[in-house]
Amino acid sequence: MAVAFGRAGYRVIGFDISAERIAELRRGQDRTREIEMADLQVARIEYTNQPSGLAAADFFIVTVPTPIDGANKPDLRALLSASKSVGGALKKGDIVVYESTVYPGATEEECVPVLERASGLKAGVDFHVGYSPERINPGDKEHRFETIQKVVSAQDADSLRIVADVYGAVVRAGIYQAPSIKVAEAAKVIENTQRDLNIAFMNELSQIFHTLDLDTGDVLAAARTKWNFLPFQPGLVGGHCIGVDPYYLTHRAERAKYHPQVILAGRRINDDMGAWIARECIRRLLKRGLRDGVVTVLGVTFKENVPDLRNSKVVDIVRELESFGIKVQVSDPWANRAEALHEYGIELSDHKQQQPADAVVLAVAHDTFVHLGWPFLQSLLKEGHGLVLDVKSRLDRASKPAEIELWRL
Repeated sequence: MAVAFGRAGYRVIGFDISAERIAELRRGQDRTREIEMADLQVARIEYTNQPSGLAAADFFIVTVPTPIDGANKPDLRALLSASKSVGGALKKGDIVVYESTVYPGATEEECVPVLERASGLKAGVDFHVGYSPERINPGDKEHRFETIQKVVSAQDADSLRIVADVYGAVVRAGIYQAPSIKVAEAAKVIENTQRDLNIAFMNELSQIFHTLDLDTGDVLAAARTKWNFLPFQPGLVGGHCIGVDPYYLTHRAERAKYHPQVILAGRRINDDMGAWIARECIRRLLKRGLRDGVVTVLGVTFKENVPDLRNSKVVDIVRELESFGIKVQVSDPWANRAEALHEYGIELSDHKQQQPADAVVLAVAHDTFVHLGWPFLQSLLKEGHGLVLDVKSRLDRASKPAEIELWRL
């Protein structure tokens, strides 16, 4: 987003509390690998980790993470801290737009009071607030900031017009003006909740079909021939959005004395999938007479072709396998080794230095792994024999070596 505004000729101030992150961006390096170095270099962006650097801005966009805590409750600390920093730089006439996913009402009930206290100004009078949910899909080169329709909202008609005009200057896909901030907040949180529930349904179907000795992919391929069948796939649901956002909605619902059932049921199914996949691996190893086996897990990021480790459910596979005494070795060309060790205690290793395995779990379908295909996977197994678990069903079954047993989610 900052690059889009910078390339459009706006003066952009990019603020982050991490001095290391700022130094990387100044060198033209994006650790998320979403932006090419050439695009960073041509964009007109001033990077700073000093709150005083915000004083020159008059249109603020807040895009900090909004995770959950250990009890699956909203953790707004980063959002409120960012609001305090922005509030310290606010002047009369400024506009603050939040993009972070929150529950309906959070912007006006939680963030605005912080802005007012920090600035000494009055929202809706001295400055105005808007909300425009972030819709970027990490790793997706087709659906980008400029090519996704932007939902915008604000406190009143005048500030809404300004917010719409600012985003409209760079977003080619069009602007949708929501009637209120709460509506825009709710729209964002149900976008990801809907996807979470659809995947949960697929995951439950997968568990059912495995008990019936049916291949889930085959069943879904047949069902997709009907024009209105939704083409979702089973899989691990991690990351900072889909596996988190539903809890923001259920939290707000419970505050309103409504206990959600379907949403939380979907969350339980998806949160258990990593452990279930590990148990399926162990069950098949036991059938092969192996009790203290070695398993190689390929991929640990939360999705393919991104370096983001946040809320990765591959970790659940690793921990469940280890709880049964299995030796697990993990490889991921996208993940940062120091971060994986710090966040999860997982020591990544190069597959060339790993010992031959009894089973290989293709947990994250990075292009690197998929393109190497069966010869690569077979080289990781003891004497080329063993079990391969294809979580995303990306491998070609027709070319599977006879010495390999294939399991697909």
